[in-house]
Amino acid sequence: MNPKEAAELLGHCTAFDNRQPSTAAAIAWASALHDVPLDADAKAAVASYYTTPPQDPNARLWILPHHVRTLRSKIRSARLENFQYEPIADETPAEYLARYKGQVQAIASGRIAGPTGRPALEGGPSREFMRELEARGWEGNRTVDGEDVEAAELIDTVRRSGPLGIECPACAAAIGRPCKTPGGTDKQPMGKPRTKPHSARLRAADGQQEASTEERAAQEQRIRQMSARHLAREAEDIPDAEIVDEQAS
Repeated sequence: MNPKEAAELLGHCTAFDNRQPSTAAAIAWASALHDVPLDADAKAAVASYYTTPPQDPNARLWILPHHVRTLRSKIRSARLENFQYEPIADETPAEYLARYKGQVQAIASGRIAGPTGRPALEGGPSREFMRELEARGWEGNRTVDGEDVEAAELIDTVRRSGPLGIECPACAAAIGRPCKTPGGTDKQPMGKPRTKPHSARLRAADGQQEASTEERAAQEQRIRQMSARHLAREAEDIPDAEIVDEQAS
């Protein structure tokens, strides 16, 4: 924007706030808006500024160059809300950049109408994504028609995979429900959900057989014996303390 164009924009502002434009003001506005052209969006930014009432009812609206810059940018960005680049086959990076910039400028300036509908995703979620959701406790919104409750529970048992596909041996959390921490509150009487399943539930989901009470006791006994042998070896390696006779020295 040069001083002549800035003077025209200031004349447009005069219709709203009755200011008295001057040559010095035109030069100052041109310096502040040197990279902003005088176009319909710049004048629309002035109208937008004076459309919004001030926060203080007794205050007087007085537009400044930074208001024009900000509001003009918002007007142009609003046209690009649903913009989606339209590529061509086998385009080079240089062609892509040129076409992308051209499409953005054409829609932002209003020369070409932008898309009115918001782009929608097509297709359903992948199986991997659904398994990941169910592993985190999501039960889904599937419905079972014409079957009793036992059949519906059986379907969920068959379809569900991962640790949530079995009942937790540690906290007895039901199939599809996350493991619980010990204790409860008024808000969560059954206990707070755990972010990760219990180790016993993970082992059971992997097909590992849970050790019996006798096996666990034998394993603990072996650990104690190994610890005792290790401590005994450490005690044998400790050198005898040397007694120093202070009087003799």
